[in-house]
Amino acid sequence: MSLHRRIADIPAAQWDLCAGDDNPFVSHAFLSALEDSGSAEARTGWLPQHAAVHAADGSLLAVAPMYAKSHSFGEYVFDQQWARAFEQAGGEYYPKLQVAVPFSPVTGPRLLVRRDMGDGAAETHARMLAGALRQACGELGLSSTHVTFCERGEYELMGGEGWLQRLGVQYHWDNPGYGSFEDFLATLASRKRKTLRRERRDANGCGLTFEAVRGPDITEDLWDHFYRFYLSTVDRKWGSAYLRRPFFSLLSQRLGDRVVLMVARRDATPVAGALNLMGRDTLYGRNWGCDRGDWPFLHFELCYYQAMEFAIAHGLRRVEAGAQGEHKLQRGYRPCLTYSTHWIEHPGLRNAVAEFLEHERAAIMGEMDVMNAMTPYRTQS
Repeated sequence: MSLHRRIADIPAAQWDLCAGDDNPFVSHAFLSALEDSGSAEARTGWLPQHAAVHAADGSLLAVAPMYAKSHSFGEYVFDQQWARAFEQAGGEYYPKLQVAVPFSPVTGPRLLVRRDMGDGAAETHARMLAGALRQACGELGLSSTHVTFCERGEYELMGGEGWLQRLGVQYHWDNPGYGSFEDFLATLASRKRKTLRRERRDANGCGLTFEAVRGPDITEDLWDHFYRFYLSTVDRKWGSAYLRRPFFSLLSQRLGDRVVLMVARRDATPVAGALNLMGRDTLYGRNWGCDRGDWPFLHFELCYYQAMEFAIAHGLRRVEAGAQGEHKLQRGYRPCLTYSTHWIEHPGLRNAVAEFLEHERAAIMGEMDVMNAMTPYRTQS
């Protein structure tokens, strides 16, 4: 295995042959936009260490988007308690290795392997890559390697290889083939249906217009507006502005129509925006923001209902609206498990984390039963 401090060192065509075209977040275009904009670099605590496995003839067999992290920010799978416990015991938790998409709590493949060599070869190369990631952790003298928001198959494969397994919960909306938003509403209990109609009526009744703008049609002026929205939301939530302004321009240039910006305007002036990326069958919601906080139900309309309508119109089977938010349950989003795996070198820390994760998994599965009972869908008789 080789490690690369720039994704530009790996030809885009070879990387994307492993990444595929289902999920834009693991594409060379998206990851290079993060690096070229200065959003993911050593200065921000995300030092690229992309892993690559080559065949004897030099051809690329597998890659993983990996970073040496000096902190645990921008990951959305929280391990700060593990870090504090290890450091209080005299260990050094940072730096660590993180196999992830920076600042993006979206599910997707993390062990990227060529699929044109058959399923058997793909699994073999995935196991090789998982073993190489574990080996790199030990050889570099680091505390741990973390693979976050991976696919279930990767979770199971790596669990079989001795990696610790962690579950999380997000809220996703499924489209079984609705012809319209009204078709979706018809599946809800009457009271819930009335609530959603009222929210949409109020959001659309305060003088705002809504539009989905894609790829090259997103002008630099519109990106300027959106970046202001993004910063205002970060300020209100006491977060960090991980993404730099050039990143958004690079998205339009490199991902084209896969970039979908939901825009709210008042008198033709943009006042709010929600950024989405489109995969083969999924719309992924990412960042949003607005100029002021008193538009009724604006967040729900722009981030959830507009995304659902877009998915219906474009035949997408799912909307993933990002991390957190039990309020999504009442708007038709269902609880879904997310998966992460962790390799921890120190035996004492490893045993403690393993015990913690065992209890956490049991608690999450119990919560799933409760949350599934809270969805607004009509009970089937």
